[in-house]
Amino acid sequence: MKHRDDQATPLYWSLFEQGEWKLHLAAATSGLVYVGSPDAPFEEMARTVGKRFPRAVWTRDDERLRPYAAELAAYFGGTSHDFALPHDLGGTPFQRAVWEALCGVPYGETLSYSDIAARIGRPASVRAVGTAIGANPVLIAVPCHRIVGKGGALTGYRGGLAMKTRLLDLERRAAR
Repeated sequence: MKHRDDQATPLYWSLFEQGEWKLHLAAATSGLVYVGSPDAPFEEMARTVGKRFPRAVWTRDDERLRPYAAELAAYFGGTSHDFALPHDLGGTPFQRAVWEALCGVPYGETLSYSDIAARIGRPASVRAVGTAIGANPVLIAVPCHRIVGKGGALTGYRGGLAMKTRLLDLERRAAR
């Protein structure tokens, strides 16, 4: 969905708590636009989402975000492997192709950056794939944590390597 720069955009946010983590969630009327890093401040969300929606009007609305929080809770509880609610990710056509490829990585499995580059038909664009993965605004639901370096090395993740490790461990245990 495109938004004109001169048009105010209503955005809704909530705070999702999972164990010791607190993750900011944000949605537009069209779907989820952001899942944050553990314990990151509201300002990180506002800055990240604000690049796409420069005239955002923020409203805390826990009820509106409840379905997204429920999907995350089911994921963390091991009872759901998929995210069915709508996302509104924006991005360039290249980023959207990368993010779509991420959604095709099966739960409990990992692929490399070069695997994703090959899947989108751009095998020489491994670095650009890494940049697109790093720009993923919706952690967990668009599973960029499932992408690892060659040989399985854990590499950068907006949520931090501790979060990436925990998500991969959760999926490996639940997939058994």
